[in-house]
Amino acid sequence: MILTVTLNTALDITYRVPALVPHASHRIDEVAERPGGKGLNVARVLTALGHEAVVTGFAGGPSGEVLRARLAELAPVDELVPIAGATRRTIAVVDAVSGDTTQLNEPGPLVSPAEWDAFVATYGRLLDGAEAVALCGSLPPGLPVGAYAQLVRQARTAKVPVLLDTSGEALRRGIAARPDLVKPNADELAQLTGSREPLRAARDARRRGAHAVVASLGAQGMLAASPEGLWQAAPPAVVRGNPTGAGDSAVAGLLSGLVEGLDWPDRLTRAVALSAATVLAPAAGEFDSGAYEKMLGSVRVTEHAH
Repeated sequence: MILTVTLNTALDITYRVPALVPHASHRIDEVAERPGGKGLNVARVLTALGHEAVVTGFAGGPSGEVLRARLAELAPVDELVPIAGATRRTIAVVDAVSGDTTQLNEPGPLVSPAEWDAFVATYGRLLDGAEAVALCGSLPPGLPVGAYAQLVRQARTAKVPVLLDTSGEALRRGIAARPDLVKPNADELAQLTGSREPLRAARDARRRGAHAVVASLGAQGMLAASPEGLWQAAPPAVVRGNPTGAGDSAVAGLLSGLVEGLDWPDRLTRAVALSAATVLAPAAGEFDSGAYEKMLGSVRVTEHAH
C-alpha cells in the first residue's frame, strides 16, 4: 500500500466556457466536481497504475461531504480525518478557444490542535502498512509551519520511504528533517536555494537534507539528483493542454517506481511520461493511457557527470 497525505484537500470545480473574457458575464457549458488536492490526485494515478493507494488528510463541512462522496466512486481508500471547518474549493475556468485554464484557490479551513492530534494518530496507524508515503501540497490555516517536518520524522522512525512535495517555508522546514525525496518545480527550488540553475539548486537542496531531489522543469522534463547519480529526462516534444495535476502524476510515477525497485532512469521515464499524458487529459488525477504508453518509449534520459 502507498499512502498519500493531503492536509489541504479540495473540492475541485471545473467550469468550461466558450471563451473567457474579463469583466464579462459567461454562460457555462459544462461543470465538473472532483475530489482534489495534490495527494488525492497522486492516489488516483497510483490506482490506475495498479497500486493500492490510501488517502489521508482532512475533510469537513458540506464541501468535504461532497468530496468524500466523489472519492467513494473512485479506487483510493478514504482515511480522511473529519474536521469542523469546511473543505476548501478550487475553481478552474477552462477557455474552450485557447485551452487555457484560470485557477482560483481558496485558502482552506482552520484546523484545531485537537484535529491535528487526531490526524497524527491516524497517520501513525497507516504508516504501519505503508510501502511508501507522499506528503503533498499546502498547509491549511492552524497547522504549525513545521507540520511536514514532523511527519517526515515520523515516517523515518517507521522506516517508510517518504516523498515531500510542498513549497515555501513548509518545504524549507520539511527538507531539514531529511526526507528520502523532494519534488519541487523550478520556481520552488529557486525559492528554496536562491539559485535559478537547476543542477546547482538540486545539489544545494540535497545538502540541506534531502536524500534525493527531482525537479520539475516544465517542457524540459525533470532533473534527478541522487546519491546514485544525476539524470535529466525530457519528453520528445512540447505537449500542449491542461497542465493541472501534471506534477502530481509525476509524483505517482516516482513513488510507484520506488516501490517496484526501478532504477532512476526508469523512474524518471515513467514520471515524465505520466506528466505529459496528464497534460492531455481533461482533469487532474487522470492521464491519457494511450499517450502514456507511447511516451514511455520516446522519453529521452541523459546522465550528467557528478
